[in-house]
Amino acid sequence: MHREKESPRSVLERVHGAVAAAEAYLAGGQEPDGHWCAELEGDTILESEYALTLYFLGEGESGKFQRLANFLRSRRVADGGWGNFPGGPPEVSASTKAYFVLKLAGDDPRAPHMREARETIRRLGGLHACNSYTRLLLSVFGVYEWENSPAVPPEIVLLPRWFYFNIYEMSSWSRAIVVPLSIIWAHKPECPVPDDCRLEELRVASGAEKQSVAMAAAVSPTTALERFWTSFFRAVDAGLKDVEEFGLLPLREQSLKKAEAWIVQRLKRGGGLGAIFPSIMNTILAFICQGRDRHDPLVRSQIAELEKLELADGDELKLQPCFSPVWDTALAMNAMLEAGRPGDDPALQSAAGWLLDKEVKLPGDWQLKVPGTPPGGWFFEYANEFYPDCDDTAEVMAVLNRIRLDDPGAEARRVAALDRALAWQLSMQSRNGGWGAFDKDCDRKLLELVPFADHNAMLDPATVDVTGRTVEALLDLGLRADEEPIRRAVDFLWREQEMEGCWYGRWGANYIYGTWLALTALDRCGEDMAQPRVRRAVEWLLESQNDDGGWGESLWSYHDTEHKGRGETTASQTSWALLGLLAAGAHNHPEAAEGVHRGISYLLSTQGENGTWVDDQWTGTGFPGVFYLRYHLYACYFPLQALATFGRTPELECDAAAAA
Repeated sequence: MHREKESPRSVLERVHGAVAAAEAYLAGGQEPDGHWCAELEGDTILESEYALTLYFLGEGESGKFQRLANFLRSRRVADGGWGNFPGGPPEVSASTKAYFVLKLAGDDPRAPHMREARETIRRLGGLHACNSYTRLLLSVFGVYEWENSPAVPPEIVLLPRWFYFNIYEMSSWSRAIVVPLSIIWAHKPECPVPDDCRLEELRVASGAEKQSVAMAAAVSPTTALERFWTSFFRAVDAGLKDVEEFGLLPLREQSLKKAEAWIVQRLKRGGGLGAIFPSIMNTILAFICQGRDRHDPLVRSQIAELEKLELADGDELKLQPCFSPVWDTALAMNAMLEAGRPGDDPALQSAAGWLLDKEVKLPGDWQLKVPGTPPGGWFFEYANEFYPDCDDTAEVMAVLNRIRLDDPGAEARRVAALDRALAWQLSMQSRNGGWGAFDKDCDRKLLELVPFADHNAMLDPATVDVTGRTVEALLDLGLRADEEPIRRAVDFLWREQEMEGCWYGRWGANYIYGTWLALTALDRCGEDMAQPRVRRAVEWLLESQNDDGGWGESLWSYHDTEHKGRGETTASQTSWALLGLLAAGAHNHPEAAEGVHRGISYLLSTQGENGTWVDDQWTGTGFPGVFYLRYHLYACYFPLQALATFGRTPELECDAAAAA
């Protein structure tokens, strides 16, 4: 049946109604103290590793352990393994850990679900194909040989800053994971499991082969230089193990003390080490290896941090990787401001005050590369003052700059905090003109060839998405487009554009995310949005649009570029694409107008009665290729921002009517 197209006025009326409903939903989720924090969902490695931590602590028979096992049983993919994201294929490390936990929980290996999981794991390469962190964890329980796991010597904390390989050239999250892991590796603890819970059935190659695959790095060497360094690091790994065997460890006691002191220093500001699950888990094991018992105040504090991440659901228990309150609060505020809510609104005043209380005021690891810069900026979680990040800082700067606080004292704090944040953000610009997340110039590629670097997140290089968001914030705070930091950033963005016209997205999935933030930053800088380079980006977005009018991009695009811009439609990715097209300007690209209207029509037709949307597919990125996220508020504040932006775009009001 033919449906007549709506008039522009009718479309705008529906848009304004949808904006009001979405804004009301978002406002209803604000906490009494002013902040927002939605669930942050990760894959089953969280539940598996938490269960193994409990087993290590002597709680393998607890009800909590069994509820974690219940969750794992319910999250198997179709062929019996466990994946990194919904709709993705089974992954060997996630599957192996889940299978091991279920054996410890008492599941009969002959049961159909265990048989299917076992066959899947063997097909994927078995124990030797697991990543280094998985093999090291399995070694703790005696089901994998320590000598076949990569060496993580605690002596690395003694390496000087001038040395090419030192802990401050790792990404902040790797640093926080590796330092406690080095203590674990040095002690090689033993937590025996029953014989019928061992994993011999998962060995594909014979143990005598000492498979080199167990030492493979995440980045396959392709150049002569990379092949040399891969061989070098493997030789060093073998040498370290020989040194261990002969007890030639003159610096071992000193390095263990320094590693433990390094951890303790970073626990003083709450939230656990790095405020993320894997580093907190490793810290618990490391402290116990160092002779503390589970009732030691430091151990107890880290157990409590893990317990805060629990989410109970009936007879199941799941875990969040961390909390995202600063991120959620800043993005929610931005969406509400875009929707027209005034800055003197009590909800926004309260949120701004909450963010000011989270400002970083003490130095952290970042200061080693910018020693003359005073502290400033914001972190991601409730408490993680050692690790502010550029992405959160940029977003918080942008929203706080749009608000004037009623209380004079609070207003003075806001102005001073923005001044400090601006100086800090500028100091973090990398040599190539872009911004990374937590560190400056964290891009020594050869470190990715280290045997324990196969988690694919050893570095924190400058990225398009963080750079694009930073450029917007800097312009908001008064920098001119012709000033040197902005010009360097623009040059970086243009260099990073892909051949098809899109940009890679590091922290959101994926090319749709990167393209949105790049186009928005370029538009704000006054770049010619009618030029061919922009036209290529617009054409790529339009070619990626789904038949239903929305956009989606599978996380599989991080594994295979053939999936760029392809996937089931989501509200958040549709919103990113729309914001990118709107930044490019429909008046510059008339062919984009229909695509924009179709996207808006998709959002209008899929909004729930409660005012929000639901993304079944995950659109957040932790470590590309390894760990992904579902931010439960993404499906609200990004559609709200997109609809509000469309609703105040004058040239679109006079465009052709929206697609029905």
